[in-house]
Amino acid sequence: MPEPRCEVCGGPLESAVSDATRCARCLAHPPRYRIARTIARYRTTAEDEPGSLPALIRRHKYGLDQSVGRALAQYLGDELPVSAEDYDVVIPVPLHWRRLWWRGFNQAALLAGEVARRLDLPLDTTAMSRRRFTMPQTSRHHDERVKNVRRAFTVTNPERVRNRRVLIVDDVMTTGATVDECARVLIAAGAACVDVFTLARVL
Repeated sequence: MPEPRCEVCGGPLESAVSDATRCARCLAHPPRYRIARTIARYRTTAEDEPGSLPALIRRHKYGLDQSVGRALAQYLGDELPVSAEDYDVVIPVPLHWRRLWWRGFNQAALLAGEVARRLDLPLDTTAMSRRRFTMPQTSRHHDERVKNVRRAFTVTNPERVRNRRVLIVDDVMTTGATVDECARVLIAAGAACVDVFTLARVL
């Protein structure tokens, strides 16, 4: 029997016998995004198998290996859990210029490009930017993650998102603090609605 999932964030529900359709976090603090969908879910471990999705994602982000992006794209499979007819534009979670300079690429933008291609939707990498440098979210609790990304993003071209249905793309979602902050600024700039797609969800 499949593990029950929250209809909003896609995270696990606390009880398989409960009639609830939303997790406790989404009930207590409803996210600004409408729904979040993902391809794979995994739990963090001290050491992941080489070639596993968590290992590939870490190698891509922290090993500065852009070629891994092609292997990660294969995890998308043949059918995405989002539909092109629901969106007007695909926007990746932006990197701060300092981290972009260090890494040499934005892994979310590479993934978003593939998603936009498959959905035949425009990709916009300049509508939103990261104006404040933040420390990595790894190992932070949810409340710390929220504080870490607060006011970290800005919509630089509001006319590109006004009245448009936006699909935010990132590689990994853990607590959802980063994509929720992105959704907040996009909606404040006039976006009609914001959904989230990630390659993986950490449980």
